[in-house]
Amino acid sequence: QVDKYLYHMRLSDETLLEVSQRFEKEMEKGLGADTNPTASVKMLPTFVRSTPDGTEDGDFLALDLGGTNFRVLRVRVSDNGLRKVEMENQIYAIPEELMRGSGVQLFDHIAECLANFLDKLQIKDKKLPLGFTFSFPCHQTKLDESILVTWTKGFKCGSVEGRDVVSLLRKSIKKRGDFDIDIVAVVNDTVGTMMTCGYDDHNCEVGLIVGTGTNACYMEEMRHIDLVEGDEGRMCINMEWGAFGDDGVLNDVRTEFDREIDMGSLNPGKQLFEKMISGMYMGELVRLILVKMTKEGLLFGGRLTPDLLTTGHFETRFVSAIEKEKEGLQKAHEILSKLGLEPSHEDCLATLRICQIVSTRSASLCGATLAAVLRRIKDNKGVERLRSTVGVDGSVYKKHPQ
Repeated sequence: QVDKYLYHMRLSDETLLEVSQRFEKEMEKGLGADTNPTASVKMLPTFVRSTPDGTEDGDFLALDLGGTNFRVLRVRVSDNGLRKVEMENQIYAIPEELMRGSGVQLFDHIAECLANFLDKLQIKDKKLPLGFTFSFPCHQTKLDESILVTWTKGFKCGSVEGRDVVSLLRKSIKKRGDFDIDIVAVVNDTVGTMMTCGYDDHNCEVGLIVGTGTNACYMEEMRHIDLVEGDEGRMCINMEWGAFGDDGVLNDVRTEFDREIDMGSLNPGKQLFEKMISGMYMGELVRLILVKMTKEGLLFGGRLTPDLLTTGHFETRFVSAIEKEKEGLQKAHEILSKLGLEPSHEDCLATLRICQIVSTRSASLCGATLAAVLRRIKDNKGVERLRSTVGVDGSVYKKHPQ
């Protein structure tokens, strides 16, 4: 019954191949100087020209902002033939109101947490180099300057779009005056993931994130990157693939539930591919389906509860819990009961099936776009068979059992 009801969400191999081919065309558009202004997949140059070679060493700080939390890390890399990496890290929360407040408040908060971390490690007097992982669409002109194009993933801080996030952070640090650091690079989390994996595996040339949001990067030939001077060697491209479909090319694949999610989001009409896939929206998609099926008398005896009707109350972590092999159905019963419902065994089975369909679609769509990236790398190299590694990270990838 659920399968019939969600017929449009179950994508055939033909459809996925079609999505993959469309995506390849979108990549081309993003890379071309003439077509880039109107392209939805922006293919942003990162100014990262190679993956690590394993000889890197020293003491560094890292700052990671791009989801619901942010992290501060101290990283020690030593290359005495052993390639050791040691790190201490601390996770800090970003209060909801800061995600939608002013940019100054956000960067002051980050500087404050940085100070707290340096105090803890008693290294406030050292001037360490810092790498800033900032996982939003940014226009870079060099490694240590990054202009925010647009907020995504639930952020909406005022007066940051169109500005260089490095200088905003420097300003907040300078204003405090209690420590000094040297911000040497800004990278997207996809790039950080590719580099981390590349440290151990020299075949790694793609980075993929499936977490709060979704995105990927890969090593492209300089000769194909119209927006940067030079034809020699390669450069990592931050694709910003979450925006695939923003120009309408996925309209035939999107469902009424996708449209409903988009209309209720902070950035309607934007990041449409991301909204079909990532952790910020997956639980909500399931909730919308549950609500509609219940309204039509197909679930829970047609009985709705205030909790089920509340945006965000069916969390993405519930989807992962319900899809666990052994205890999934029991978890479904537990979660639905907590939402005030009185689920029958059939209701639990149906809920499991809905979760499976939503998460399978998410995974399949990621697979389709990833296939396009790998085909492109293969064609670039002109090889019959490609041997390549993809570095992957993100809460959905790590926590979803399937």
